[in-house]
Amino acid sequence: MDAVRAVAEPRRREILRLVWESELSAGEIAERFDVTFGAVSQHLKVLRDAGLVTLRQDGKKRFYQADREAMGPLADYLQSMWATRLDTLAELAEAAERAERPEESEGSNR
Repeated sequence: MDAVRAVAEPRRREILRLVWESELSAGEIAERFDVTFGAVSQHLKVLRDAGLVTLRQDGKKRFYQADREAMGPLADYLQSMWATRLDTLAELAEAAERAERPEESEGSNR
């Protein structure tokens, strides 16, 4: 499976985001999802086969980390997509906070 098709699935994008900066074990990744460990393991296999994550084995534990260098331009796209989503989330949170305090905006107009 090519890299673009691999990241088309939302859970795989979320897994990549989780292992973007640091290495996590398969169990730590699986804990963050509401699906079975087996399902997460399958997603990790797809990401690994597409060359998007690296695998390091330590005893019985498997550790994964995004391979941003191997992703090429896809890495920049994913990073900008996540940054945009975070900016949008911050804007929504600020708007909600302002909506909860209408008295402050009324008082500042006087």
